[in-house]
Amino acid sequence: MALHLTADDAADDLLTRNPLSLLIGMLLDQQIAMETAFAGPLKIEQRVGPVDAATLADYDPEELIALFRQTPAVHRYPGSMAGRVQDLCRAIIEDWGGDASAIWTQGDPDGPTVLKRLKALPGYGEMKAKIFLALLGKQCGFDGEGWRAASTPYGDEGTLRSVADITSPETLARVREFKREMKAAARAAKKG
Repeated sequence: MALHLTADDAADDLLTRNPLSLLIGMLLDQQIAMETAFAGPLKIEQRVGPVDAATLADYDPEELIALFRQTPAVHRYPGSMAGRVQDLCRAIIEDWGGDASAIWTQGDPDGPTVLKRLKALPGYGEMKAKIFLALLGKQCGFDGEGWRAASTPYGDEGTLRSVADITSPETLARVREFKREMKAAARAAKKG
């Protein structure tokens, strides 16, 4: 299934065919627009070459930061995010033999197992891991038993709350609106 997360065909194609790019896009998805985060792997590919764990893990850290800073920047925090991408790639080499998709394919895992594996990755906390699991289940053909329950609430059917639910410009707009509403509710709750 082809992903449509960025409104850029080349970026979406890379995310669809390269599991590491999809993991990196999710990693970058913080404090910037979702489509900018998921377009980040294409910028990396254009500046570094093919997106693979060994290349990125071994890349000179200062040079990688410089490439992340080039206009347009890969992320608004190029230094820290370049380091996080390298940490992620190193973990994929050490734990998964360099194959990002092994996280959700090796040993025919169920949803809770994949969630546990994702949470073990650098930069992946509970929420990010659940959203990524929901994305795998909703759009990438992952059908491990219990994936919806393990990714709740992001795996819930019929929701428009995260990148897992973006399939078009219309769904992107609806997910953005949901996020705005949640932020407004959080601000109102703080004010008491």
